[in-house]
Amino acid sequence: MLDIRIPMGLMFAIFGIILALFGFFSKPNIYDMHSLGHNINLSWGGFMLVFGGAMLFFARWKNQN
Repeated sequence: MLDIRIPMGLMFAIFGIILALFGFFSKPNIYDMHSLGHNINLSWGGFMLVFGGAMLFFARWKNQN
């Protein structure tokens, strides 16, 4: 049976890594005007990565029980 948490976790984890890397390597001055100096790409990339990891963890945890 297909568990939706596996592809959803992979999608969020991959997009989170891409977004976090873009935020980490981008120039800080692009965030001055639009997001009040906060690196929003790095923050949301981290949140997406954590969410994707949680989905993968719960999918694996369900399959072990």
